[in-house]
Amino acid sequence: MHIRGIVQGVGFRPFVYNLATSLGLTGFVFNSSSGVTIEVEGHAATIRTFIESLQHDLPGLAQILELTLSELKVVGSSGFDILESREEIGEFTLVSPDAGTCDACWRDFGDPLNRRFGYPFTNCTHCGPRYTIVQDIPYDRAKTTMSGFIMCDACTAEYGDPTDRRFHAQPNACAVCGPALCLVPRGSSPADCSFAEKDSLPAIRATRQILREGKIVAVKGLGGFLLACDANNDAAVAELRRRKHRPIKPFALMVRDMKRIQRICAVSPEDEAALQHPRRPIVILPRASSDGTVASGLPNVIAPGNNTLGIMLPYTPLHYLLFTDSPESKSEFVALVMTSGNLTEEPIVISNTEALLRLSGIADWFLLHNRDIATRVDDSVVRTIERKETVLRRSRGFAPQTIDLGTEMAQVLAVGAELKNTFCLTRDRHAILSQHIGDLENYETMRFFEETLEKMKHLFKVSPKAIAHDLHPSYRSTRMALASGIERRFAVQHHHAHIASCMVENHLGGKVIGVAMDGTGLGSDDTIWGGEFLVADLAGFERRAHLRAVPMPGGDAAIRQPWRMALSYLRDALGSQMPDNLACFRTVPPTQFRLVDTMLSRRIQTVQTSSCGRLFDAVAALLGLGSEITFEGQAAIALEMAAEPGVLDRYGFDLEQGESTVIDLRQTIVTIVRDIVAERSVAAISACFHNTLSAAIVEVCCRIRKSDGLDRVCLSGGVFQNHLLLGLTAVELRRLRFGVFLHAMVPANDGGISLGQAVIANELLRRGD
Repeated sequence: MHIRGIVQGVGFRPFVYNLATSLGLTGFVFNSSSGVTIEVEGHAATIRTFIESLQHDLPGLAQILELTLSELKVVGSSGFDILESREEIGEFTLVSPDAGTCDACWRDFGDPLNRRFGYPFTNCTHCGPRYTIVQDIPYDRAKTTMSGFIMCDACTAEYGDPTDRRFHAQPNACAVCGPALCLVPRGSSPADCSFAEKDSLPAIRATRQILREGKIVAVKGLGGFLLACDANNDAAVAELRRRKHRPIKPFALMVRDMKRIQRICAVSPEDEAALQHPRRPIVILPRASSDGTVASGLPNVIAPGNNTLGIMLPYTPLHYLLFTDSPESKSEFVALVMTSGNLTEEPIVISNTEALLRLSGIADWFLLHNRDIATRVDDSVVRTIERKETVLRRSRGFAPQTIDLGTEMAQVLAVGAELKNTFCLTRDRHAILSQHIGDLENYETMRFFEETLEKMKHLFKVSPKAIAHDLHPSYRSTRMALASGIERRFAVQHHHAHIASCMVENHLGGKVIGVAMDGTGLGSDDTIWGGEFLVADLAGFERRAHLRAVPMPGGDAAIRQPWRMALSYLRDALGSQMPDNLACFRTVPPTQFRLVDTMLSRRIQTVQTSSCGRLFDAVAALLGLGSEITFEGQAAIALEMAAEPGVLDRYGFDLEQGESTVIDLRQTIVTIVRDIVAERSVAAISACFHNTLSAAIVEVCCRIRKSDGLDRVCLSGGVFQNHLLLGLTAVELRRLRFGVFLHAMVPANDGGISLGQAVIANELLRRGD
């Protein structure tokens, strides 16, 4: 039998060996470039039992996508063997993502009598690094960054014993023969770093002391460096913000165990499952106690203005040791800030030399190890929505897990969008989505894109015959696609790609109502879209409705300065009747205000936009929640956080029927201004605005159902990461008997764009376009 799936580096061969021998079957198993091959001999009934157990009792990280059976002549083999791996030209197998430490390894790590007691790199076939250390397939130690570590006798014995859970665990190591730590201060050079000390605890204890003193430490982890400081130390957190040039954006926290997380945040059973899953992502949690009061006990500077926190558990023993020596010891910190080890908008740093150079302006100390990271992978971020884990940033623990497309695909590269970039490769039935690359704003991020693309093309043996890109000609990803030399190119409209990614994730064919509430994307009429209702399938779309377009003064400057959009919406709704004493403009320099007002009145350096993201920016700015921002979505998040629960009323709006329906929210803007003047609370206005937008979305969907007979709605686009808007809309649509489809494993934001581009290109290829 031949098996494809995630079957290498996950303990699959020892599982097969032990299963076969327990049933008295003879034969062999081996890894190849295309998966795992097994031959067994025995009674037919026993072989059937073997095949059933093979599929139902898999190791935790294994996944079978395809099992092919063949009947062979009996050769009279004796015993069952694990044979050497075999390379097959052009073939590929799937690679397991990295996995957090398993329960068995935690027990080894915490047992004073175990030889791995306190060892920071403890792992086995069920956990530990995979994607971040693999350099080629088949997945063997010689093709990983562990190849330079020669196993000691004890580790060699485990590695060669099919009954041991460390049998062929490629990162297998211990303090005698494996990676080691080194702690050095800022200003050190690579020559100052020694990894000769086998006992890790002195370096770890010194690191904890440094953290207690309020210092910032760069810690080399699984997929790159993290910057750590004591989350309870206001001054340390503030200093980290200052050095990282990150004044507002929330920091993620690492907390030692579930009990301590539950003292900080409200944790649902679904949240707990996400936190404890082998993927170990950052989980967005409400920082409210059971009685509804904010009770984090942590300084507000961690996530200013947010009623949620991003929290993760330690996913390696090294991270756990930053809290305490062992599970029996008291934790020295309630929580540690753990943020990506990078400069603003650059990729996460992975090498010791790079860290000592690039992070020296941020970190006071560096906790290094000497296992190279082959691929940089940042932490993933998820949130539970409708009791289901939903990915907001798909990276460590998810990449490079593939998505089964259910049908054969051509080999296509889709290069994604400009922000929150990912790329996607397709071959056979698989969509291979990259880890989060980031915003393609600088040379370093483009290099990250290129190095990751080359690695994935090599690992998965993909030679793209077509390339898909965004419609926007100025995106760096688009320019790269046009310069690629690949002749078959497909320019895909941004929001069509959003809807297609949601369709594919939910295995939908035919036409759907696609609602893309998003930031910005170039439309087919050369204006900026972002509040769109499409009747779409995988081959094309018709734009049936959209938010009323308003001028966007100054292009990207309007994104960084939401007050510009507030002024635009006010001029659109009120014209010259706009009040001249609104508080939201008092911090704007008068010369800038007059300049932008002139731009709007004369339509100079403006482009029309129907963007829902810019609408949120405008309302947030009107309410004084951010006239200028330092990260994408800041104003919209503040608006969501401000909304008062239980407010049921909404503002008025109009639907103008033309070639496509236009949602006219001028009534809404006028009434919001009246409410501001009447000193209605920001919380109530925000809630009322959310209710209004949700009602408008539902009403438009009803109109499209009436005209087209469609009752399946896909909700996509970055704005639908707004928990409140998504919940209001989905619940009402379901009440009206729509089928509602959301994202889960692929981000609703631009991180999912590349998947949509890839399947659209494949569909057009299939149709001969």
